[in-house]
Amino acid sequence: MADKKTESKRDKFVRIAEARTNKILNMVELLGNCSNSNIYEYTTSDVNQIFGAIESAVKDAKKKFSAQDTEKTTKFSLKK
Repeated sequence: MADKKTESKRDKFVRIAEARTNKILNMVELLGNCSNSNIYEYTTSDVNQIFGAIESAVKDAKKKFSAQDTEKTTKFSLKK
């Protein structure tokens, strides 16, 4: 691994994105452990809320990588 001071933007992205992605994948795996109904009690509504929140966060994060998201779609103007 290159010295962090001389690390390219690409190398920095790869290093950080891999580490963060692996953390997320690990946490999703841990969340899956909560599906053991011998230990936990949950409803379908609970599961839908959990995965709805996760899916929404993934969608928001993915939008940040889109070129379309760099420009705000709604701009304020008093001109007609």
